[in-house]
Amino acid sequence: MTIDVPADACDAHCHIFGPTSLFPYAPDRTFTPPEAPLADLQKLHHLLGFHRAVLVQSAAHGADHASLVAALEEGAGRYRGVALIRPDTSAAEVARLHDAGVRGARLHFTPHLGPAPTPGAIEAITDLVRPYGWHIALHVAGNGLAEHEDFIRSLPLPVVIDHMGRVDLRQGLDSPAVTVLRRLLDTGRVWVKLSGADRLATVPPDMSDSAALARLLAWSAPERVVWGTDFPPPQHPRLRPRRR
Repeated sequence: MTIDVPADACDAHCHIFGPTSLFPYAPDRTFTPPEAPLADLQKLHHLLGFHRAVLVQSAAHGADHASLVAALEEGAGRYRGVALIRPDTSAAEVARLHDAGVRGARLHFTPHLGPAPTPGAIEAITDLVRPYGWHIALHVAGNGLAEHEDFIRSLPLPVVIDHMGRVDLRQGLDSPAVTVLRRLLDTGRVWVKLSGADRLATVPPDMSDSAALARLLAWSAPERVVWGTDFPPPQHPRLRPRRR
């Protein structure tokens, strides 16, 4: 199989896990993924023809960004990072991460990854990263976009929505969540990642419903969509190994 990608194409959403002998998982993690170190990701990128990527810090590693920083250093300018910033993260740590190549902070609004951040926590995080011009990466699911539309509009930074908002495709492409997503793209301040199609699909294995949503978003706002492999798929119930 031959895949032709544009010059300087970028995998805008991928993760690395471990190796845990060097980069252990966070003790308070809510899931334990199989190891998928940078070398494995680079093999995939070589196969697909990618040289640039955005590495997203996983909740499995928590606020310890050692593996992310090491990968950014190895990328020698070809990679950028998205971090997990907490309200008590120091300004010095944010500066260090920025120097390493981090350009975004991810907020989780998905129950399987723990409690959602409070308004006070969100304000503290945005205050920490705003001086560096970072974006906010939002991880929501179900009707989360519809529930949080006003909050998303109020954020003082550019917003990137992960995995097509993880909308419930059983509700169709005219659902409140999809309608809000398209409306947010029209603001000019919000982007969406065409990634995680397997997380949304209700008709596997062809994922035709996820593909239809991706086509709709690309048609609606082609200048506001980015694409990512979501390598590796850590939470897919049909792909992850059984926990011991």
